[in-house]
Amino acid sequence: MAHSALKQPLQRPHDIHPELSNKYTALFGWGLRLADLAVVLIAGVIAYRLRFGGFALPVEYERALLLSLFMGVGVFSSSRLYRSWRGRGLPSEILTMLGAYTVLFVILMVYSVALKNAADLSRVWRMLWFVCSLAGGIAARVVIRGFAAWTRGRGMDLRSAVIVGGSNDARRIIDSLQRNRSAGIQLLGRFQSGDTGIRDHEVPYLGDNDALAAFVEQLHVDQVWIALPVSEQKQINSILESLEHSTTDIKFVPDLFGLQLLNHSVEQVAGLPVINLRASPLDGNDYLLKSFANLIIAALILVLIGPLLVILAIGVKLSSPGPVLFRQKRHGVDGRIIEVWKFRSMHVHEESHGNVIQATRFDRRVTRYGRFLRRTSLDELPQFINVLQGTMAVVGPRPHAVAHNHHYKDVVQDYMQRHRINPGITGWAQVNGLRGETDTVEKMKARVQYDLYYMQNWSLQLDLKIIAMTVVKGFFGRNAY
Repeated sequence: MAHSALKQPLQRPHDIHPELSNKYTALFGWGLRLADLAVVLIAGVIAYRLRFGGFALPVEYERALLLSLFMGVGVFSSSRLYRSWRGRGLPSEILTMLGAYTVLFVILMVYSVALKNAADLSRVWRMLWFVCSLAGGIAARVVIRGFAAWTRGRGMDLRSAVIVGGSNDARRIIDSLQRNRSAGIQLLGRFQSGDTGIRDHEVPYLGDNDALAAFVEQLHVDQVWIALPVSEQKQINSILESLEHSTTDIKFVPDLFGLQLLNHSVEQVAGLPVINLRASPLDGNDYLLKSFANLIIAALILVLIGPLLVILAIGVKLSSPGPVLFRQKRHGVDGRIIEVWKFRSMHVHEESHGNVIQATRFDRRVTRYGRFLRRTSLDELPQFINVLQGTMAVVGPRPHAVAHNHHYKDVVQDYMQRHRINPGITGWAQVNGLRGETDTVEKMKARVQYDLYYMQNWSLQLDLKIIAMTVVKGFFGRNAY
């Protein structure tokens, strides 16, 4: 049998539930956020009890606790406190927490001094408040980490992974991840050119490196761990090229001698030094912040435009026979197929040979009413429902038809990297004039470059800026047919 043949059936293990992973990650993140705020509040009350022997707080103390909640939201969210801690040690998380809590209490003290009311609050109480907060924050993390380990032990918050390589470094990865089950990373197997090297009945040999890309794509593998010597640059480049269209996270575990030569910082996952070659641009705190903003903005907009949606739907129904909504399959985050909703703007028709042809100027398929909807982008409004479903974002790379993705991924470099985040109703490319038909490769390359810039420079402020630019100049576009 050729080494490139997969030796395992292409079936994801039943104890991995990918649809639950993001939900549990979000649950743990929001649990920590709420726990930190609750800890600061409760610690202040306990500190008052320890200092004064009662729970009846004077108004100035109540005001200080309320202020700490408002400031805590900003201080904790702007720190690295809520990034993903999967596989990382508790001590490093506690150090980050210590820094964030210290910043909060220093700001509270400076604020009191600036308002000249610092003398109204006991300095002993402030110190006890700080110490109790630290103790509570540590306890909250121990409890939440324990709950995370419990869920991962039952297959409810796992990430699937494969290893490339058969060296001692690959052996280290296997041993470390098997010892640290709480990291929630389950190894499906390993790939290696030539079935020589390590043997492990729990981590089966799946084939040589040529079979890696097909396996990752068909099973939607979350992570690829490369355990090859730094000197194997040609082989590493070949692996990266084979995964060019994949949105899987790629992690490189360098050999110990290579670490001194790389001169790069590494992260610790399950006790291993790891260099992220490719990873999602939105993780931990950023992911939660963007998700929360999407839900709030989409819900508010749908409430405001509800009557308009009804009027537009009636117009579509009266303009031509057919359904009000048009549902088209697009690629969502991680390349998964989603259904994008729009008001139907064309006469009902069938694409020849299954080809998806972009609308062009004076396209006969577009109805008169549909031309108005497309010109003003009002046909996109039902996509706010997609946002509530979690398959789209308010701001992000615009989703292209599946057929277009299959075509451009081999033509435009890094094209598929735009699928590392949820597609958006509007985006950085669109507000910079790149809307509508992409009839040349150059136009698509430009759109991809704007999308990649957005992903590399994401912030909530940038999202709000794009939304504002869309409202001001984005509804009417000369390139929207």
